[in-house]
Amino acid sequence: MRVSVLGPLTLGLGARSGVPSAMKPRKVLSLLLLNAGRMVPVQSLMAELWGDQPPRTGLTTLQTYILHLRKLLAEGLGMSSAAVTRDVLQTRPGGYAMVVSPGELDVHEYRDLVAEGEGALEAGDERTADTSFRRALALWQGPALVDVTPHGRPLQAEVARLEQSRLTVTERGIETRLRLGGHLEVLSDLASLVVEHRFHEGLHGQYMLALHRSGQRTRALTVYQRLRMAMTEELGLEPSAKLQRLQQAVLVSDPRLDHEAGTAGRGPVVA
Repeated sequence: MRVSVLGPLTLGLGARSGVPSAMKPRKVLSLLLLNAGRMVPVQSLMAELWGDQPPRTGLTTLQTYILHLRKLLAEGLGMSSAAVTRDVLQTRPGGYAMVVSPGELDVHEYRDLVAEGEGALEAGDERTADTSFRRALALWQGPALVDVTPHGRPLQAEVARLEQSRLTVTERGIETRLRLGGHLEVLSDLASLVVEHRFHEGLHGQYMLALHRSGQRTRALTVYQRLRMAMTEELGLEPSAKLQRLQQAVLVSDPRLDHEAGTAGRGPVVA
């Protein structure tokens, strides 16, 4: 079985799919998968489906969705319904749980790769960290559960956690590539990211640093000025002291901003 939530929802074996077409059962399946191996309370599943006002028949309807999911899973995985109930979509006291084996769910693989990358960074092995972060981000095929909408509060919380992790890992991956001297390589990614995340000071700082190291000091300063203008006009805030120090360092061409691959990998990219 292969299951994906980092993009469109997919679940199946080969060409056979166990994903329902109706949206409410898809939401139940999604919430169960994002909590794979853990019991999801009936109350959480009902909140996902109906918010704070479940119908009087809500529990019966949820049980019907579970039966429907088990039937689809049996067809998609080539298993008997009894085997699915016993081994895959289990009834537990107070709720239900999806059981997946190691390597079946993309979000588990993603988290393992992120942990591997962070461990490599702590050990000073930037090249291994770079590889792990790239592999982790390559698992994403779009926004999490992009075809399961609208999200109720439980799914919103889970998806928001995943998307924040994706952004954090993206930033960590770029930081690692900068440590390795890959400033030219990250320019196009950063040019897009600072447009998408208009007030993310970390990404803007990385973009400034990459531009400076690529011989584009004027553009680096322009990035800072645009961010500062947007922040002061729309938020009434100045950029952080950290980013202001970076701007000053770019202005005077501080040699500490220069980098040769493999020589500056132990400290923060932006001082």
